[in-house]
Amino acid sequence: MSLSTPSPPSHRSPFHEFGKTTPILRIFDEAKAREFYVGFLGFKVDWEHRFGEGMPLYLQVSKDGCVIHLSEHHGDCSPGAAMRIETDELDALQAELSARQYAYSKPHIEDTPWGSRDMSIKDPFGNRLTFTSAIST
Repeated sequence: MSLSTPSPPSHRSPFHEFGKTTPILRIFDEAKAREFYVGFLGFKVDWEHRFGEGMPLYLQVSKDGCVIHLSEHHGDCSPGAAMRIETDELDALQAELSARQYAYSKPHIEDTPWGSRDMSIKDPFGNRLTFTSAIST
């Protein structure tokens, strides 16, 4: 009888692959959401949906490779989420946002103890978007 060492599990399944992640953030006011995400951050609205007149809004915004869903629907997500968005142009982004004179946010870059440079901004609904120089490899 021969004993053999089992092979370590592979990180890649032969049966399926995962794709991109699309976060869903809770919003409560359409005008404030558009002012923040489109007017201030420079995202564009890709599409929007309501089940009927007066129903909650669900929309997709994007900028470059970053896609976010925003939802007024109660059961979709909780307010106060946090997400990280990678960028190799953090200084240019900070300068661009500062020039927009958005009354509710004055973003600044922080050098972190773990070696990245981060700029965190809260949306009007308590969600925190951290733009970071820590690029995944």
